[in-house]
Amino acid sequence: MAVFELVQGSSPVILAFPHTGTLVPPEIWERLNDNGRLLADTDWHIHTLYAGLLPNATTLRATFHRYVIDANRDPEGKSLYPGQNTTDLVPNTDFDGLPIWKEGAAPAEGDISARLEAFHRPYHAALAAEIERVKALHGVAVVYDCHSIRSLIPFLFEGRLPDFNIGTNSGASCDGAIEDAASGVAQTAEGFSAIVNGRFKGGWTTRHYGCPQEGVHAIQMELSQKSHLATETPPFAYDAAKAEKLRIYLQAILTRIETAAMALTSKGE
Repeated sequence: MAVFELVQGSSPVILAFPHTGTLVPPEIWERLNDNGRLLADTDWHIHTLYAGLLPNATTLRATFHRYVIDANRDPEGKSLYPGQNTTDLVPNTDFDGLPIWKEGAAPAEGDISARLEAFHRPYHAALAAEIERVKALHGVAVVYDCHSIRSLIPFLFEGRLPDFNIGTNSGASCDGAIEDAASGVAQTAEGFSAIVNGRFKGGWTTRHYGCPQEGVHAIQMELSQKSHLATETPPFAYDAAKAEKLRIYLQAILTRIETAAMALTSKGE
């Protein structure tokens, strides 16, 4: 089983998809309970939503599900949001705080170590290699981490989540021009709401790779699923009409980010 799908491009922008995969090895599937087998916390259809928006971008997509192991969590298990509800490197619960494993079947330390080697590390080795390749081409690389989540999840946050949730680790993971390129479009998108560094400030990918002083910029886009799904409940169907309205703004965001990245190169970053 291939743990990731990679399409190399010539743009300085890399689109990463750590949470769209739904593959679960049979031996792990057997340990999930009925709730876990819903795979409800998938970033449903996000790779479809972004398809073709920046034709020359590199895309890297994890094929495995986040219940196998979460490709956007610290491999050492450190919390992204200390003191707040969140899910772990290998989660024990879903986003509603409900168990996903059969009684007595929750992953032990040995399971987690094995999954790190088989899934998490190969995905990030591929991402790190693409960052180096793209940076060698342009002198700069931008990791744009693509995500989505249900708009109402009381276990994780109060109220309804905005449609565009831009995370830059409070400005530390990318140059201000990259953040501005995304927020300038999102915050003026007709019919959509947006916030920068709100509940979601960027996951481990954004925080780990974002090092603007070394020419590597990282930004996370967490989209509310109500912006492009027919419903935020099973079967989590894609709504092409809603998605097309969103794609207009996503394309503008990616184009502006690419332009901003090239401008940083010309400035000698």
